[in-house]
Amino acid sequence: MDFDTSFPYQLYLVISEQDCRGINYLPVAERAIIGGVDIIQLREKELTTRLYLAKAHQLKEITDKYGIPLIINDNLEVAQELGAAGIHVGNHDISPSHIRKAWYSPRPLVGYSIENLEQLKNEQIPLSDYLGISPVFNTETKKDTITEWGLEGIVNIRQRTDKPLVAIGNIHIQNARRVIQAGADCLAVVSAICGSENPEKAAFELKNEILK
Repeated sequence: MDFDTSFPYQLYLVISEQDCRGINYLPVAERAIIGGVDIIQLREKELTTRLYLAKAHQLKEITDKYGIPLIINDNLEVAQELGAAGIHVGNHDISPSHIRKAWYSPRPLVGYSIENLEQLKNEQIPLSDYLGISPVFNTETKKDTITEWGLEGIVNIRQRTDKPLVAIGNIHIQNARRVIQAGADCLAVVSAICGSENPEKAAFELKNEILK
């Protein structure tokens, strides 16, 4: 399945079994898609490649059913073997240049997290399809971060690049619209959907905020 590398996606769910707090991540993902999520990233940092791949296969059955991209966080072997739509990496993971050399057909979506402004000058930026702005606001779901960008940070990055910007980090219904107005193209959420008692409703309300 080919996906649009121009990155027209607006609501991005980052999910793991742990993030779903004891609830099976598969129905959470499916309800979120029905509610309005456009793209999903599976982030399982602690699993072996074998277990990561098994989980990814289960999730891909759902994303394929709805025709949305499944992105794998920082595991090229899993992403390629799965036939994922792409891979997302950070500044300390394998590089986009490495990914492009190792995986060029079909062309994957490559996301790259930005932790400081100096990264915008490096050679990895042109090789990335979208940039993850992480975190916009500090969050308990990701503690190994350097810069809390805030809304001013999004404005600053928006002025320096035309790449699609995916904002992540403590984004919820109360601040979603302001993050879009600051210059983000897409909102990535974890707890706002995974921690909700009603993932479909949570996704629907977030999507409405984006589309206002």
